[in-house]
Amino acid sequence: MATQREKEAEEYLRNHKIIELLDNMTSMLLFYRPENPREFLIEQLEQLKVSQESGVRGPNLFDSSNLDAVFGILDPANQKYITFGQYKHALTMLGIKDINECPEGVNEDRISQETFKTEAMAGLQRRSATYASL
Repeated sequence: MATQREKEAEEYLRNHKIIELLDNMTSMLLFYRPENPREFLIEQLEQLKVSQESGVRGPNLFDSSNLDAVFGILDPANQKYITFGQYKHALTMLGIKDINECPEGVNEDRISQETFKTEAMAGLQRRSATYASL
């Protein structure tokens, strides 16, 4: 059973989105693998400050072309759609936890590239919201 102090610590981390921030920072660090990781992290925190002040969304690892590539891997026969299971798995692998369970095409089990990209970008924006809302 968690102590009161542990509950307060957990609430503090949740309220300030510290876990999400550290997840984002770690992902970026591993993606870019900079020569000087400390300097890189400082730069990312400076970008965070600018994002907070300007209201502009912070850095994101994936852009439209990256999502096109992911979709292409899932649709090697170029059918122009993927299954809901593939959609869900791909978004999970991109680090998106709050997946839309009813995207367009779910009833036919055919998620289009456009729907996949729209949902992925929305999820990635929510994931990187720590840059705008800390």
